[in-house]
Order: sequence, then structure tokens, then C-alpha cells
Amino acid sequence: MAKAFKDLSDREILALAISLEEEDQRIYADFADGLRETYPATAQMFDEMQKEESGHRAALIDQYRERFGEHIPLIRRQDVKGFITRKPMWLVRPLGIANVRKQAEVMELETRQFYDRAIQQVSDASTRKLLGDLAEVERRHYQQAENLEKKLLTAEARRGEETAGRKLFVLQVVQPGLAGLMDGSVSTLAPVFAAAFATHNAGDALRVGLAASLGAGISMGFAEALSDDGSLTGRGHPWVRGLASGVMTAAGGIGHTLPFFISNFRVAMTLAVIVVAIELIAISFIRNKYMDTPFLNATFEVVVGGVLVFITGIVIGSS
Repeated sequence: MAKAFKDLSDREILALAISLEEEDQRIYADFADGLRETYPATAQMFDEMQKEESGHRAALIDQYRERFGEHIPLIRRQDVKGFITRKPMWLVRPLGIANVRKQAEVMELETRQFYDRAIQQVSDASTRKLLGDLAEVERRHYQQAENLEKKLLTAEARRGEETAGRKLFVLQVVQPGLAGLMDGSVSTLAPVFAAAFATHNAGDALRVGLAASLGAGISMGFAEALSDDGSLTGRGHPWVRGLASGVMTAAGGIGHTLPFFISNFRVAMTLAVIVVAIELIAISFIRNKYMDTPFLNATFEVVVGGVLVFITGIVIGSS
């Protein structure tokens, strides 16, 4: 059973404050460790914040010893009502820079509010003064964090971190998503258009296209998710990659399948061919933007493959 904050004694409030500062200190250390390889300047900023939290904890421990002795009871945030439940995102590797900074802001705000409430409840003058000083430090922490960012995150460091972040985004999201889009857009061409030319019935082509697209999406999603856990390759969480790959595979196939909702076969076929052209151009654009492939080269490679699969479907469907 969690205890209400208003029911805590001075001793318990000090013990809780020590626990909170220790937890924040260790989380900042985890942030720094998780960001050091990709975002070294931001990691250094969290090193500085971790040292500051360590100083807060030491001051609280001195105050506790002076009033209550050596034994500090273990009172954690989850033992007291009103605290935010923190998701252990600092354990995920690699860390997302935007999520880390957002989490740090939430942590500082929560700690500041804790000290403001604790001051109103504690009776001892020296303890009230210490808590007030720490609350004031937390209020200044935003400004200190900004100063640290200006000092450590120089324009060159920011450019380096943006480049590293872009590489991570490409590795974890764009690559599996692009692989799925190419597979869905190209591999489903043959069954969809084979069914269309074999039956000259839009409904039959629609059913084959939906089955092929969704089946390919599920298959690609699981294949990507189970390929590796990302711990050694740095490719990120496997289920995120699997979701990106599966969704884009299904989307690539469904795109040129949707026109067959139109009952008029000729109209549906014309729209489907137009959609295929748009899909192939989109793939070429993504490869050019994120994979640094020259646009003409990317277009040639994708179009050649797409046309060959398209012709295969027409030949088999017409035979």
C-alpha cells in the first residue's frame, strides 16, 4: 500500500528525498552512458547533471545524519502516492535524443514540485532551509541545462549529433521500411496483374492483391523482427523495425491493389498502372534522400526491376 504524502514524517520525507536524488543521479548516468557513443556532447551534459544530483544527495544525507542518525529507511517513489510512473526508457539501446531530453525535463519538474510540497510539511527550520535551497536549485536547473547546452553543444557538436541521429533513423526505420516498400510494391505486381489479365475481373484481382499484400506484410514484419535484437548491430528495437517493414510492405502492395475496387476493369487497370509508376518514383526518391543513391540511378534500378516483374505477371496471366 502506498502512503499519502501528507502522512509522511520529517524523517520519511528526508529519506524519500535522498532516494529521489539517488534515482535521478543514476538515471542521468544511464542517459550519459547510452548517449556517449552517438551524442558525446549531450552525454557530457548529463554527466554534469549527474554530478549535481550527487551533491544534492550528499547534502540531504548530512542533514539526515544530523537529525536522525546513520540508518536511512528505504522509501522509494513507488511507496508514496502522487508520483509519476516512469517508463524505463533509459534502459533501451540506442537511446533517442529527443525522448531523453523530454524525460529529463519531466524529472526536474517533478523533483521541484516535491521540494515545494515538502517545505510546507516539514517542521524543522534547518531542514526547511535545505529543502528550500534544493527547490531553488531545481528552478534554476532549466537555465543551467541551457547554459550547459550552449557550452557543450556547440554548432559543430550539434551538426555531428544531427548527422548521427540521421544515421540512426536511417538504420532503424528507413532501411527496414524501404526494404518493405520495395518488396511490397514490386513482388506483388506479378500476382495482382497475373490475376487481372487471367480473369479480366477487378474483384478477383482485388482479392489476390489484398491477400498477397497482407501476407507479404506479415511475413516481412516477422522476418525483420526476428533477424536480430539490435544489441550488437545498433539497428534498434526489433519490433519497431518489424513494424516498419511489415506496414510498408503491406502498403506497397495495397497501393496498386486499391484501384481494383472499381468494377470497370479497364479503368481499374489504368489507375493501377499509374499507382505503380507513382510507387516506383517514391521508392527512387527515398533511396536518393536517405541512402545517398543518385536519383537517376535509383530510378533506373527500381524501374527495371518493377517492369520485369510487371511483364512476368502479364505474361503468366495472359497465357
